[in-house]
Amino acid sequence: MHRRDFLLLTLGAGVSLMLPAGAAMGNVNVNVGVREFHPVTDRSWDLGPLTHDPAYWRDHVFDAAWDILFRDGTEPPFSSPLDKLYEDGTYVCAACHLPLFSSDAKYDSRTGWPSFYQPFEGHMGTKADRKLWRVRTEYHCIRCRGHQGHVFDDGPKPTGQRW
Repeated sequence: MHRRDFLLLTLGAGVSLMLPAGAAMGNVNVNVGVREFHPVTDRSWDLGPLTHDPAYWRDHVFDAAWDILFRDGTEPPFSSPLDKLYEDGTYVCAACHLPLFSSDAKYDSRTGWPSFYQPFEGHMGTKADRKLWRVRTEYHCIRCRGHQGHVFDDGPKPTGQRW
């Protein structure tokens, strides 16, 4: 694996529960409490849906990640070590390890969560979220359906979006 190939695992509201794969190789020292590391490989790009039941995911991600990914929880702002991480790499879903974002699309939104102006094409699904006083757009991993966060229209060019 090349040094620039990072495996970042989702930790929170959006992609804030991520960890660089380099940490598993000693290149980066970020500890967010994941159980295992998987290199980003060609098989990671299979977009077919996974049909694991909740018990499977419960056994494969930590409680905090499970609550966020599969119970639509939210990580507190400014709590992710990845908010200020700007190493070259790829951010992937904490549950199924599907690549979601390139570090090239990451920027500092000053919201306290890692932010990106676009995901990898076809790797996210969206749906209307009516849980608060207004309708928001929730996004989730297209493969495992794990909740990643919300899309906002206050991002930088070229998309104007914040994922």
